[in-house]
Amino acid sequence: MRLTWIQPEDLVGHELRQAEQDGRDVSAIADRWHAAGGHDAPPRAGASPEPAAPDLRALADGLLAELDALPSPRHEPTALPEIIAACPDWPAATRATVSQDRVYGAWLGRAAGCVLGKPVEKIPRGGVRAIAEATGNWPIRGWFTAKGLPSEIAERWPWNRRSAVNSLAENLDGTPEDDDLNFPMLGLALLERHGPDFTTDDVAQAWLDELPAGRVFTAERVAYRNLLLGIEPPRTATYRNPFREWIGAQIRTDVYGWVNPGDPAAAATMAHRDACLSHTANGVYGAMFAAAMCATALVADSVEEVLRAGRAVLPEGSRMARAVDEAVASARAEPDLDRVLDGLHERHAGLHWVHSVNNAALVAAALALGDGDFTRSIAAAVAGGWDTDSDGATVGSIAGALGGAPGIPEAWTAPLRDRMTSSLTGFDGVRISDLAERTAALANGRAG
Repeated sequence: MRLTWIQPEDLVGHELRQAEQDGRDVSAIADRWHAAGGHDAPPRAGASPEPAAPDLRALADGLLAELDALPSPRHEPTALPEIIAACPDWPAATRATVSQDRVYGAWLGRAAGCVLGKPVEKIPRGGVRAIAEATGNWPIRGWFTAKGLPSEIAERWPWNRRSAVNSLAENLDGTPEDDDLNFPMLGLALLERHGPDFTTDDVAQAWLDELPAGRVFTAERVAYRNLLLGIEPPRTATYRNPFREWIGAQIRTDVYGWVNPGDPAAAATMAHRDACLSHTANGVYGAMFAAAMCATALVADSVEEVLRAGRAVLPEGSRMARAVDEAVASARAEPDLDRVLDGLHERHAGLHWVHSVNNAALVAAALALGDGDFTRSIAAAVAGGWDTDSDGATVGSIAGALGGAPGIPEAWTAPLRDRMTSSLTGFDGVRISDLAERTAALANGRAG
């Protein structure tokens, strides 16, 4: 057995790429690494082809220490006071009550969008389209299916092996387990246990108590390892963690929006405390962006209000703010999905498929293109071909909250059977409607 995402020789290539994005000059370190036989970051995996020789692993460990010590010239703060100072339109604190129906729509929408993207996770955009077209599902308007899929396409674009067994139209029976759904449930339990003033340490303890280590990935797995090494937050986010600006924190924070209806500032603040366990800078901004939009979607009348709330918590001058602005402008100017996706992929060609910046931009574009229509929104997110289940989940959450549960077509909700599968204690088989009731109780101050 070889655990991925945490071996030194697996991390150097990813850290070199992160360093370039940070604006750090690491050419000399890269030369030393390559001269010794070290590899670049693999495009779609966390591990090198085989375990490294002891001398290469030792070199990798030393180079990671050197890379950690190099400061970035970019001003992309992680501390909350600095983030707020860099947001000229930081939202005023507000509060509203929310209907359980809209919270139920958010939970249902997140589940449906996640499941739609599950079987095609890790398949690039062209493959997603090829599968959909070959089965009469393009533009995407229903679940993916293997029925009628030509063998040559199935061989070229194989399904996600862990997900295809329970997330295709022909085998979907209830909501299958996914980290994009486990994290919001864990967040709900955290809020019920500690209330709105939970700390990053509380999040860390919840992970250790409830999350199997094998069910977390990239930045979360590194942070988990760091906790076991005795490293405390927020250093858990930075020590040997080249994935600190990837999408992991962005998938965890919808629930902080749902318990703060109409208060994107409070939602973003909670999201920040959670995200700092494993992420920095744009990785944290993605979490705040999602939470702020989820808070607003529960009380808003339009996608424009939602996007405006999310943008307000992104620091001016950050890569994520620029990417979201470009994505929304593109979607407003060009209604054609393919051309919008072309632009996104051109602008973000150098980013990993689970980086936070490109995926946040896709979420924004999908929301703008969908304009509140649930099917169009989640279809656009999944058609983007990056982190299909995560982006589908976030967009589904927001579109579902905007329209409430009745606004989601029954074709998306019926196969979910109003239940979740989960390895979290107390959540396996839980009814989605019960999750909505518990969440609405917290949002409206009725939790006991």
